[in-house]
Amino acid sequence: MSKITPLHAVHECLGASFTDFGGWHMPVRYTSDIAEHYAVRQAAGIFDLCHMGEIEIEGTDAGRALDRALVGNLSAVAVGKAKYSMMCDEAGGILDDLVVYRLADEHFMVVANAANSETVLAEFRSRAHGLDAEIRDARDDWALVAVQGPASVDIISGLTEVHLEDLKYYSIHRGTLAGTAVLLARTGYTGEDGFEVYCRPGNAVNLWEALTDAGEPHGLIPAGLASRDTLRLEAGMPLYGQELSRDRTPFEAGLGRVIAFAKDSDFVGRHALEARRESGVDQQLIGLIADTRRAPRAGYPVRDQGGRVVGDVTSGAPSPTLGHSIALAYISTGYAEPGTSLSIDVRGTAVDAHVVALPFYTRHKN
Repeated sequence: MSKITPLHAVHECLGASFTDFGGWHMPVRYTSDIAEHYAVRQAAGIFDLCHMGEIEIEGTDAGRALDRALVGNLSAVAVGKAKYSMMCDEAGGILDDLVVYRLADEHFMVVANAANSETVLAEFRSRAHGLDAEIRDARDDWALVAVQGPASVDIISGLTEVHLEDLKYYSIHRGTLAGTAVLLARTGYTGEDGFEVYCRPGNAVNLWEALTDAGEPHGLIPAGLASRDTLRLEAGMPLYGQELSRDRTPFEAGLGRVIAFAKDSDFVGRHALEARRESGVDQQLIGLIADTRRAPRAGYPVRDQGGRVVGDVTSGAPSPTLGHSIALAYISTGYAEPGTSLSIDVRGTAVDAHVVALPFYTRHKN
């Protein structure tokens, strides 16, 4: 049976439709996918992210444990900062992509994808063997609510003593929000400015209601997984299980930059990833703009001008912001140059498409 979040009753009262996602019963939409998408792009949306998997790592060797377990140089992250990283297997395949927050000198919090959290937890415990690092399953200790969109600063600033001008992108501060003790992070998965708020599960409903009340004058509405998916797709952000998997390394995904080969610590997957760096990749993740109103879906073949299959779509949808269909796809490297003309096989119909640089959408920064 799928788990429910501390906010489940709130979503029911709001008339949400639900779906099973990563072992959780999650709101997929409240009213309209497009309306929720536009709210985040133009004002703000509030998301329930309580399904994410928090793991806390403490001890004198906490940084070393992270460096051994992940591909990035996490011991170099400053207190109050965050870093995107990946956990790979010995063959270089991606087990998960995750965010690491440094809460204190010897205290980190890792946030894994819901479906992968058990694997990530077990791997951390195995990879930290012999080090002074306690690996703690903190999934039941935290609830997570996100406020994303251009109005998010105005909404959050009226509820907290944290100076948001000091809370830069990929930073985290302890403080209060609407009188509730929280970890306030300036992170997100929508391509917009925004915040992810960690609180104790028993405070989640009150926090959601306070944010909803404060956000109403600014146009904030609840947003579900469907809009979250089109938002992240427009922003060119990969999704585990779609663009990322154990069958892919960070290089195919265009994320080789997250690997810290120069760090002092060895890490799981280093030798395989070094070999992949030297050999190069046969396929890479690219963006496609398709000349169709029908959504290109995961698994649809991508063909060259002669009709030969050169790749497959991993995610696709009509873009509410851009007004045309977009897709992420893995294709042979010889076809990855922006401007390359291809076609997508949409249920037997060849639809013209061309390669574009990612992301599809970039927010305007003041």
